[in-house]
Amino acid sequence: MQENNNNNQLNIELSEEVAEGIYSNLAIITHSNSEFVVDFVKVMPGVPKAKVKARILLTPQHAKRLLNALADNISKFEKMHGVIKETEGFNLPMNFGGPTAQA
Repeated sequence: MQENNNNNQLNIELSEEVAEGIYSNLAIITHSNSEFVVDFVKVMPGVPKAKVKARILLTPQHAKRLLNALADNISKFEKMHGVIKETEGFNLPMNFGGPTAQA
């Protein structure tokens, strides 16, 4: 008799629209005492206006898990492809009323 261990599996659905993805070359991160907000923006050279393309809300615990997962994946990527060169970011005069960071 074979035991079915499907209790620990999660079925994740990915629609065609979401699977196409959204390009972003700027992330603006703000937080409160209960959530992190990550706004993904596409900035085009010479265009003074940019729109938020996606906003993701995370609990502090999920934000930390995302940080750890990104660090792990970047480490694996760099072992396989070499160190990712960092480019100097650009300063945007933005303040959305809370602590912010850019990525």
